[in-house]
Amino acid sequence: MKMTPDDIEEKVNKSFLPDKDLYRDTPVRYLGYSNEVGEAFRPLIKKIFVHLSYGIAVTYVCADAFDKSHKVYKRPSGGGAKAAAITAGDVLLWQMLASVIIPGFTINRICWGTGKLLKMTHQKGVIKKWVPTFVGLASIPAIIHPIDNFVDTLMDKTYRVYIK
Repeated sequence: MKMTPDDIEEKVNKSFLPDKDLYRDTPVRYLGYSNEVGEAFRPLIKKIFVHLSYGIAVTYVCADAFDKSHKVYKRPSGGGAKAAAITAGDVLLWQMLASVIIPGFTINRICWGTGKLLKMTHQKGVIKKWVPTFVGLASIPAIIHPIDNFVDTLMDKTYRVYIK
């Protein structure tokens, strides 16, 4: 059986690059959380750095969507432009909701609420300044899986119903 260049490329990729998703199975994934870190530090840093953290997260989301859709497009078993566009839309929407919009809003509100509680209890100085950031950072691991599961369910019952 003669191998085509695509077969050779696939075999080489499988031998050197196991089925590891760069954007979900490696430390690159943490770039998607940069806006949560930015939100946690919002009380301590200039707003431009918070905005920069969102820029990093959105760049990560776009890179992941491009990567997934490009792989679908190049798939020898019938990828094509339509399948790539559907994949890009799905990944882009899922990532924007699960990695940027919902967690960013959640951490923002957690830090804001923590600041309000500290103000109500008349905390001052270092406690008032740093505790909202520490609470926000500590909340990140706790919110990831519930948000991911929520977005999966939301998309399965809405967007994904209409793109099939």
